[in-house]
Amino acid sequence: MTDPIDRRAVVTAFSASMALGLASVGGAGSAAAAGLNLGEAQPFSFDGLKALARKMINEPYKGPGHPSPEVLDKIDYEAWGKITFDTDHALFAEGPGRFPVTFFHLGKFFQKAVEIHLVEGPANALKSRAIVYDQSYFKMPADSVARQLPKGAGFAGFRFQEARDGKLDWRKNDWVAFLGASYFRAIGELYQYGLSARGIALDTAVASRNEEFPDFTKIFIGAEEGDNVTVYALLEGPSIVGAYKFIMTRTKGVVMDIEQALFLRAPFLRFGIAPLTSMYWFSETRKPTAADWRPEVHDSDGLAMWTGWGEHLWRPLNNPPRTMASAFGDENPKGFGLLQRDRVFDHYMDGVFYDRRPSLWVEPIGAWGKGAIHLVEIPTDDEIHDNIVAMWVPAKEAAAGTEWSFRYKLHWKADEPFPAPLARVVATRLGNGGQPGQPRPKGVRKFLVEFQGGPLADLPFGVLPEPVFTASRGTFGAYRHTEAVPDGVPGHWSTQFDLAVEGTDPVEIRGVLKAGDKVLTETWMFQYHPL
Repeated sequence: MTDPIDRRAVVTAFSASMALGLASVGGAGSAAAAGLNLGEAQPFSFDGLKALARKMINEPYKGPGHPSPEVLDKIDYEAWGKITFDTDHALFAEGPGRFPVTFFHLGKFFQKAVEIHLVEGPANALKSRAIVYDQSYFKMPADSVARQLPKGAGFAGFRFQEARDGKLDWRKNDWVAFLGASYFRAIGELYQYGLSARGIALDTAVASRNEEFPDFTKIFIGAEEGDNVTVYALLEGPSIVGAYKFIMTRTKGVVMDIEQALFLRAPFLRFGIAPLTSMYWFSETRKPTAADWRPEVHDSDGLAMWTGWGEHLWRPLNNPPRTMASAFGDENPKGFGLLQRDRVFDHYMDGVFYDRRPSLWVEPIGAWGKGAIHLVEIPTDDEIHDNIVAMWVPAKEAAAGTEWSFRYKLHWKADEPFPAPLARVVATRLGNGGQPGQPRPKGVRKFLVEFQGGPLADLPFGVLPEPVFTASRGTFGAYRHTEAVPDGVPGHWSTQFDLAVEGTDPVEIRGVLKAGDKVLTETWMFQYHPL
């Protein structure tokens, strides 16, 4: 599998930090942490962590510490890549947990030290002990500047390796990684990393306000057996403190059950819950001439939504001419996610395997009330930038002094976990309007949308689906054409239409295929930016 930390992650991530300030250090003192130095045992519980977060909100924000910044500035991308964790020192290398834990080293792009603890004991009497950084845990060149860091400098993050008793070599394969601010990533069913999630998104793409990137500053890792692992995290930022609990299951893909309690020091205009961050450069929808040799480059190709009233929506992603923020109002949503639907290698022709990138689905637990799914799309001219964010934004004001709690599941899969019984959108294509052999009218764009599966596969011979489409502005042309795609695939249909638009303001288009009163497809939605 591809390593979870590539150059794009280094360029875009913000590192988590916290000065350690540990109590006196003893020996390993734990079979789980053989070969690691541990601090003194302290009582631990999730309720206690939430109480700590609630207390901290009334205290001044001190900001994370930066151990030896003059040294870390010299550990650039190349030097950092030469520093690898020695798996002989992995947490749980000999059990009791099935999934050993390894650690990321600090460096120029990850300068904030995360305090990491081991949690052990019976459920009603848990104890935590800090894992203390030592250079001996890492393999590094003899002349590495990292050797100048002091003992106890801290870690940049951590990752879970594959099971010790699994089919893959756990020393070479991992399945989840936490690195940078509150970012974390997991592989899907196709053994590939791709998009990221994060603990919170605060005022992303809000005019006249700077986005805030709080950090997971304290991590507590439980020693569990079976397919599950448990991680607790303390989130800290200038305007927020939070406590998180992750129960992560590694079977087919990865499922994370997340519980969070959030406490606000300051108000936010876009308070983003369960944020997903991905990359979309171009696809078959619209590609700049000779922008790149590959046919498509993206980690995700669309936003899927399952509304509280049961409608299934598909919104293809854009690389817009300017930053765009779209809001899709809802109440008690059933789910949403950034998906990679195109799984054909020849559509990418790239050894980094964009065709295997995971789809990530958010499943709300409990009633989330009124709000909107927000989609932020940022222009990019390269694949190294994560330029797509999707999140839930509550309708209730995120005011200073308020407390929030949410629970949800993240499904890192090859496909969405709760697919609609309807035909799904499989491609969106744009071209010049008009008809072949005739002058192409200016200001007219042709749209072709492909649907596949569901009730379309069961249509009687001779029944033609009816396209029902609307646009926020512009005029539809008289020519509309719907046909079965002649590839022998049952239920594969396309519909095309022309739309004439004046000016360059974006146009919102949506539509479905129907047979009489019966809706046959999910709802296709698209934001068109006239040239």
